Amino acid sequence: MKKIFKTLFSLNPISITTGLIFLVLVIFLAGVSLLDLLEWKAYDLRFLSKGVKKPSEEIVLAAIDEKSLDLVGRWPWPRNRIAELVDLISRDGAKVIALDLVLSEPEDSQVLSLIKDLNREIRSLGIRDPRLDAYIRRNGIKADNDLFLARSLEGSASKVILGYFFHMEQDDPDHPLPGKGLEESLRAIASSKYPLIKKTGLGALPEEIFLNAYAPESPLPILSRAADGTGCISVIPDPDGVIRWFPLVVKCGEGLYMPLSLQALWQYLDKPQLMVRINDYGIDGIQMGRTFIPTEESGQFLINYLGPPKTFPHYSAADILQKKFSKGTFTNKIVLVGSTAKGTFDTRNTPFGPGFTGLEIHATVMDNILKKDFLRKPRWAVTHDLLAIVILGLLTGLGLPRLSAIRGFLYAMGLFLVHILIGRWLFIHHGYWVNLVYPLLTVLLVYTSLTLFYYFTEERERKKVKNAFSYYVSGAVANEMLKTPGKLKLGGEKKNLSVLFSDIRGFTTISEGLSPEELVRLLNEYLTVMTDIVFKYEGTLDKYIGDAIMAVFGAPLDQADHAHRACTTALDMVQALKGLNEKWVEEGKRPLEIGIGINSGMMMVGNMGSEQRFDYTVMGDAVNLGSRLEGANKRYGTRILISEFTYERVRDDFTCMELDSVRVKGKQKPVRIYQLLGPMDMDESKKEVVALFHKGLDFYRQQRWDEARRIFQRIVEMDGELRAARIYVKRCLRLKAHPPGTDWDGVYVMSTK
Repeated sequence: MKKIFKTLFSLNPISITTGLIFLVLVIFLAGVSLLDLLEWKAYDLRFLSKGVKKPSEEIVLAAIDEKSLDLVGRWPWPRNRIAELVDLISRDGAKVIALDLVLSEPEDSQVLSLIKDLNREIRSLGIRDPRLDAYIRRNGIKADNDLFLARSLEGSASKVILGYFFHMEQDDPDHPLPGKGLEESLRAIASSKYPLIKKTGLGALPEEIFLNAYAPESPLPILSRAADGTGCISVIPDPDGVIRWFPLVVKCGEGLYMPLSLQALWQYLDKPQLMVRINDYGIDGIQMGRTFIPTEESGQFLINYLGPPKTFPHYSAADILQKKFSKGTFTNKIVLVGSTAKGTFDTRNTPFGPGFTGLEIHATVMDNILKKDFLRKPRWAVTHDLLAIVILGLLTGLGLPRLSAIRGFLYAMGLFLVHILIGRWLFIHHGYWVNLVYPLLTVLLVYTSLTLFYYFTEERERKKVKNAFSYYVSGAVANEMLKTPGKLKLGGEKKNLSVLFSDIRGFTTISEGLSPEELVRLLNEYLTVMTDIVFKYEGTLDKYIGDAIMAVFGAPLDQADHAHRACTTALDMVQALKGLNEKWVEEGKRPLEIGIGINSGMMMVGNMGSEQRFDYTVMGDAVNLGSRLEGANKRYGTRILISEFTYERVRDDFTCMELDSVRVKGKQKPVRIYQLLGPMDMDESKKEVVALFHKGLDFYRQQRWDEARRIFQRIVEMDGELRAARIYVKRCLRLKAHPPGTDWDGVYVMSTK
């Protein structure tokens, strides 16, 4: 144990933070059931915090409640009573009646059985009397409640939808459902099959992506033929027993089937175009007319609950049968008919707690679609969750070392609460479900670990760090470096950084016209202004090389936007030089011109040298390329050149013009280089010139010399400061006169450093 603690506290806060972030990421990607359970509960709390919403007026519930059972009798009811209920609702003007009931078996009628037995006995006795046959047939029809209900459905002025459920797995492998039985069952629910399927991807989806059902428990064929449609009433709870998702698509056989709620709504809206949209990742959603209904990959819909049980208006079936309701109660509405009595076992757990009936779940789904009030767990949610884990972990790990114990606690609690509030805000105002538990776990683990780390260890060598780094970083950065004294040790690390080289053009010639004292004053004034700009953007001054400046961004402190900082520094340097030149001209001195090269990439950074004397610097091919770009400004007549690697990081923030593809000395692989012109909001004329230059560059690379030359000549006339256009005019003339070989790739070889 002692060895473990010694190893732990020999690490620095960044190592601990990185390790803990990695640990949480592994746990997140592996999926730990306990933490997932906590996330589900955090999700449920978001519902409770947002309050109750008003339901749609188009949806009402006809509830077979305890009062109804007292009136009619135990459940299930005779089919003639269901028919009577449907008739009364239909006569009041309901547009759609959806029965959240499974009528899959013939009704067990003793009277009908007796009539059938009597008919068989009469025929066995050889009695043939047409009047007797008609009498038996009439009474058989009267006693056949299934037929009675079917005729009621056929004669209903409302559109009637019947429910059914799916067997998701084969219950008894030794007694499978016969193929003919399955075919008959699928025919009975054919009206709930999606009419259109639109697939935008190219690959075939694996079967497991769908909710695959074994067989439907379909309505009686006589009833399904009489009804206007059918719909599935199956719901699938999460492992903790709570209903958060609703299956909008279930695959059975070769077909995709819709639920009762969507079928009823589709009928209510007079059957607009309805299709399942599928891409390479799975089911994208359902398109119904102009409404797009989002789902997750398997076709499940995230239910946006409006409130606790009985948020929707309930009308007791007993009151309806006794005609104790106001005329027009059901006019032009969707009426969901189903059981809500506790004894019928159709109650479910939801984020608002237990006691929620399946009837209300169907009503909620229809309300969500009518209002387009959707919840989503979008595909970018995983990326968001990963970024939240990393960002919160880094913010905690980087912030705590800078704060006292009390401020650190308040800081961590602030991050904790901010993430909760952001998650709640996304949920309530935008309908997005993002993970709370894993990012908060990261904050908790990093905070606890670093608090223990600082409790058992002390910061060392503060003065040494301060003195060492204050020479080549700003005071603010030096103070930050006090938190990580380990960086002062001899050695280096490989990091992705940006390096900036700046050099005065023709400095040797300028220096010849000045006395040593004047030269020193001029150079000191210039270097002071330029160094202040580097420090302004928290860059690290690597070194002065005569009149040249070498600066690094992204080290010693991590800066995710190091390329942006380097480019901003370069633009400010050029702007500051204009002011210096105006001052020097007034003093009778010659103005200066500078060239700046910037490259981003992997570099070795750290303290290089001996134990007695070392220098904090960067090394590597990426550094050398930055130096080459600085020198290339003389060839192209530019002030700031950046590599393609820097351009990819700043392309959305600055106006850049692709200048050439070059092969620098000592390297075989070509590099695209860009001229950094300014911020993205430059005037349109400059952007027009850039677009025109890119067009000319395309013609140049296609060896269409005349077209390219005309474009570059036009640029020369439009913008005299763009000297690179003149270079390309000359190149086009030369290459036209001396065409390159077939292996020419448009790359310019820089033979000098």
